[in-house]
Amino acid sequence: MGFLKGLFGKKEVPKRQLESPSDLMIGDMISLDDSFALPPQLRGQQLRVESVNTYEYERSQKPEWVLKGHGKDTIFLSLDEDDETYLALSIKVNRGQVEQIFDLEHFGAIFEEDEQAQLTTLALPNELAAEFEQWLGKEYHQVNFTQFGYFHREDYRGKKPPQDEDGATGEAFESYLLLDDDERFAIDVEVYDGGETDVMLTLYRPLSDIRDYWPGK
Repeated sequence: MGFLKGLFGKKEVPKRQLESPSDLMIGDMISLDDSFALPPQLRGQQLRVESVNTYEYERSQKPEWVLKGHGKDTIFLSLDEDDETYLALSIKVNRGQVEQIFDLEHFGAIFEEDEQAQLTTLALPNELAAEFEQWLGKEYHQVNFTQFGYFHREDYRGKKPPQDEDGATGEAFESYLLLDDDERFAIDVEVYDGGETDVMLTLYRPLSDIRDYWPGK
């Protein structure tokens, strides 16, 4: 018996099968299409899952995959699930960049309850255009005002985030969402306790933009 065992060697443990973004875990990698429809930060890139976060809302929760490639940019991936499922790929912009992309007075209307913000993308200076042009629609309208949630730096897929006596244990935030007319681009704004604000430029792409998946160790 020992002889036969030696002859055929140890059975290899089958590698995890990755068939969709929802299978991704820390250490896994994806490669993206090299189509010119994608911005330079995504086009033909190989990206590694650095962490998986969870957004918890009153009636739902959804994962966010934090991806890094060879470039300096961090890419945030989530899934937009409606009649069809799309990749929601996002990049964070700082306040200085927001001031150059949008009129700040119009941007401030996002947080006014009695206003439905409408934003027009400004003509961008060259260096910003190269970086962000393909992340932006021309006109945006607000579709969501003050959605409350909790942000967790943990992967809670398939389980409920822990609760303390006050309710949830993540970082509380309010989110605001604007879409362009074709619903191909979005602006996601998250305001945390203490006023810290994250602004993300989001673009929606077909699942087929992920060309390959590689399981991590």
